[in-house]
Amino acid sequence: MERFSLRRFVIALIAFLVVLVVGTVGFHSLADEDWTSSFYRSVVSTTLTGLDSRPEGGGAQIFTVVLLLAGVAIFLYLAGAVVELITRGVVGEYFGEGRRRRAIAQLRDHIIICGFGRVGRCVAAEFEHASTEYVVVDVNPTSIAAAVEVAALVVHGDGAEDTNLETAGLARARALVASADSDEKNVFITLSARAARPDIFIVARASDDSAARKLLLAGADRVVQPYSSAGLRIANLVLKPQVADYLDIVSSAGGGEELRFEEITVEPTCEAAGRPISDLGLQESTGAMVVAVRRGTGAFMTAPPPDTVLAAGDVLIGVGSAQEIQRLEQLFAPRGIGVG
Repeated sequence: MERFSLRRFVIALIAFLVVLVVGTVGFHSLADEDWTSSFYRSVVSTTLTGLDSRPEGGGAQIFTVVLLLAGVAIFLYLAGAVVELITRGVVGEYFGEGRRRRAIAQLRDHIIICGFGRVGRCVAAEFEHASTEYVVVDVNPTSIAAAVEVAALVVHGDGAEDTNLETAGLARARALVASADSDEKNVFITLSARAARPDIFIVARASDDSAARKLLLAGADRVVQPYSSAGLRIANLVLKPQVADYLDIVSSAGGGEELRFEEITVEPTCEAAGRPISDLGLQESTGAMVVAVRRGTGAFMTAPPPDTVLAAGDVLIGVGSAQEIQRLEQLFAPRGIGVG
């Protein structure tokens, strides 16, 4: 179905007003009527609501016929457009778009998903499980409809365009996912986002190794290759099905009921900063375990020894139940800040 054109509607409205003005001036000149009577005659002639009386003079009568034909054509177009506005829900859509924009403007620390195809929808589902706010940017009508169906906040446009990223709240977002179906588009999205926000964390989708290298050069922090990941997943299901099933449960954003993984950053003002792991009594006080530590961009230290001194900025990988993880996060929270 053809999309309603507000521009054509406005042009027709302007044309209708011009006809009214021309009619008013014409009747004032040809029929020698005052301005109010001329305007009245112009309105009733143009809208086909009837003629008060036949104007005097052949010129005025011919002018009336021409005005009637021109005005009625425009008036009927406008009447049809108004009906179309109602039947297509354009008015409701307009105000709904305003509400969405206001909701996006209020977001802070959210995530932008550029591309709501199969990958983007899976990413959004995980964010839903983790109660993480996100905004979808896509130009495909099918993808837009899918995003609206799950009540997501949507920006209808190309993610490579700076204005669309700005509308999605790029300045306030904490991360961006470039998950369009095209490698080229994901490169442009990454370049645009990195240029506007040098500090934002970007994860991009790539179809092969060549595209992955280009995305890293464009500024992506992480690149995911769905086809390679799917191959690894299939191989693990064949070779180690129970291990694969277990990792799927604990690594999902929702986490398992009994066990989940979480990453925790050591803040400079938390009580654990500068102290060895053995001094914290993690398992006794929280029940959770720290299974890995990463310092900066270095390799993960798996099963860190008890004498490992934790420094500000270190990232810990904790494992435990939801309650145990919450207590672990509380232990590493900055002084004076609790974890709800």
